[in-house]
Amino acid sequence: MHLLRETPGLFEALKGEMTPKFLATRNTEGLPNVVPVISILPADDQPDTLFFGNFLLRKSIKNLEEDTRVGILVITQALQGWILKGDFLGFQRTGPYVDQQMSSSLLRYNAYTGIRNAGIIHVRSAEEAFRISKLQVAKDYMLARLAALRGSASGDGGVEMPLPVRHEFAKMAAVKVLAWVGDDAYPIVVPALSLQPAKAESLVCWKGTRFPEPKQDALVASNILTFEAISYQVKGHWTSAGRIGTVQIQEVYAGGPPIPGGRLA
Repeated sequence: MHLLRETPGLFEALKGEMTPKFLATRNTEGLPNVVPVISILPADDQPDTLFFGNFLLRKSIKNLEEDTRVGILVITQALQGWILKGDFLGFQRTGPYVDQQMSSSLLRYNAYTGIRNAGIIHVRSAEEAFRISKLQVAKDYMLARLAALRGSASGDGGVEMPLPVRHEFAKMAAVKVLAWVGDDAYPIVVPALSLQPAKAESLVCWKGTRFPEPKQDALVASNILTFEAISYQVKGHWTSAGRIGTVQIQEVYAGGPPIPGGRLA
C-alpha cells in the first residue's frame, strides 16, 4: 500500500518544509494534546511512513511513550488539507531520518539546539481530504465573531486565557485546529479556522465547513499557529449548539520558546 503517494497532492504537501502540520497525541487517560510539528516529512524508503524531529515536544513525547496512537493534520497555504491517523513506531537516534532532519532549513541554523532523535510514524488511514475557500474562511470567521459578540457561546466558570493568548486567537490570518479522541480511541485533529475568544475563558467557532466534531462535553485541545510562528495550546470541554461550537477553557500552554509546553493558566 502506498497511501501517501496515491492520495493526490498529499505527498507533495508533506514534503514542504514550511507546510503547517499538526500532531495530536493522547495519554493513557484519553486526554488529547495537539501541537504544530512542521518537521514531519514523508520517508522515501518506506511506504506510508512519516518521520519528525524531536524538538521542543516534551508533552507529545511523553504521550507517545504512553500511547502510540496519533492524529495528523496537514494544511497548505492554499487551504488544501488532509486528516490522517497513524501509529508511532519509535525513535531513530542515528541514521538517515536524523541526518535529514538535522540538515533541514528548520534546524540547520536553529539558535536553541538540534533534535534528540527522529520519531517514526506509520500512517494507517487518510480520513478526509478537503479544500477550504478564502471566502468560506472569512464568512465563518465573521459569523463566529457575531456569535461571540452576542454572547451565544455557552458555558461559564472556565480558566481565563492570558491577554496575549486571546490576542493571537482573535486573528483571522492564522491556522487554528481542534483535537480530541475519537470513538476508535485514535486522536483526530481538524481545522477550526474560525475559533476566537468569546469570553476570557472560552473560544467559539462557526461550523460552516463540515468536519467531524467532538461529542458534547468531550475533552478537547486546540492550537493556534500564526504566520509569526507564535503558538499556544488550550484545553477544555466542548459544547455544541446548532452551528456554534465552544471550548470552555481549563488549561492554557505556551507553544514555543522560552517556555515551550509551559502552563500559562
